[in-house]
Amino acid sequence: MVVGVPGIGGLDKIAIQLALYLPAHDIETVFVVPDEGSEHSQASGEAGDKAYQEIRLEPRNFATWLRAYRPDVISLHGTTDWVVDSAAELGIPVVETLHGAHSFFDSRGWAAERLRSRKVASFVAVSELVRRQYLRANPQYSAHRIITVPNGIDVCSITTPDRSAARGRLGLREQFLFVSLARYSLQKNTFGLVQAFDELARLCPDVHLLIAGPAQDVSYCRQVLRLRDNLQHADRIHLRGNCDETATLLSAADGFVLNSFFEGWALASMEALALGLPIVTSEVGGAREQIGEDGTRGIVVANPLGDPEIMDWQAMSRARFCPQGNKKELVAAMADIVARREYWAMMRDDLRKESLVRFPIDRCVSEHALALANAAGARISSTSRKGSGSPRHG
Repeated sequence: MVVGVPGIGGLDKIAIQLALYLPAHDIETVFVVPDEGSEHSQASGEAGDKAYQEIRLEPRNFATWLRAYRPDVISLHGTTDWVVDSAAELGIPVVETLHGAHSFFDSRGWAAERLRSRKVASFVAVSELVRRQYLRANPQYSAHRIITVPNGIDVCSITTPDRSAARGRLGLREQFLFVSLARYSLQKNTFGLVQAFDELARLCPDVHLLIAGPAQDVSYCRQVLRLRDNLQHADRIHLRGNCDETATLLSAADGFVLNSFFEGWALASMEALALGLPIVTSEVGGAREQIGEDGTRGIVVANPLGDPEIMDWQAMSRARFCPQGNKKELVAAMADIVARREYWAMMRDDLRKESLVRFPIDRCVSEHALALANAAGARISSTSRKGSGSPRHG
């Protein structure tokens, strides 16, 4: 059984991918979504030629439903305490995927997490940095029970629109376009990116930046708009809302940039790589794994706060509208990508093919399947020793 939280960016996408692909590993799945407006509704979702069963439940009804369904194991996405508590009462193991350690950036919550984690059989971290961040917050948890499984690319979901047509729709000719797909929020540090880009625009007269994403924090979004409107090169900074045609934007782009304070494993940059774009990203979860160290896929610059392993909300809040320590390095990295635009254009197809091979969805799902099977097997062995019999497969 997969429990996900709807509408939380990459978290939601990965949970749905598991619901779709785990059956190929002999794991029957039901995708459970918390829904305050539905006591119990059943539907189905699909992607390509695959489908999954979806259950929507109010949290207060989850324990009753869980008692009737009795799955062998729960794959949890999103720190939902009521799922962990209900599963613990019934002796159902939970394998929780850490899409990011941001829930534990406030040290005041560490004590509660150390207690809660006793009810979690194991964790799957989407990147090594997230794994380290979690263990820093919860050093009492056994390190061997936290494995790292990078997110994968679902090739079926990758489309490659015609680049000339995509650029034509945006009115582009010879201009160099950086795209950033990110919510307007503190995490994504859009303010810091826009501030740095104005400096790049002074150095490179034909470069443009297009940012697209939902305004998760309306007040923050207004600050970004106010900043842009007062910059010298405001006409080359294009701020858009949520966009369903992200593949079109990436096809039109010449480079991708992300200046987040933190990520678990950014799906947007991975999708950009899958369309052959060089990446400039701050050092966050998954950055080193995606980009590497040799410059053949782009450039990883310092985190805006310095040490990416040590994050807290207070430091991010203090830095959000201030000059940031990585600004000079970020500008230099983007300028380097612009200067080598012919090289990156030549490498685009090779980079796209390589990225699809490096992050196959099959490998991601198979490693999740193994973690779930190990947790379920341990539970079944335990119940068998107690003579209570095995629960129904779920």
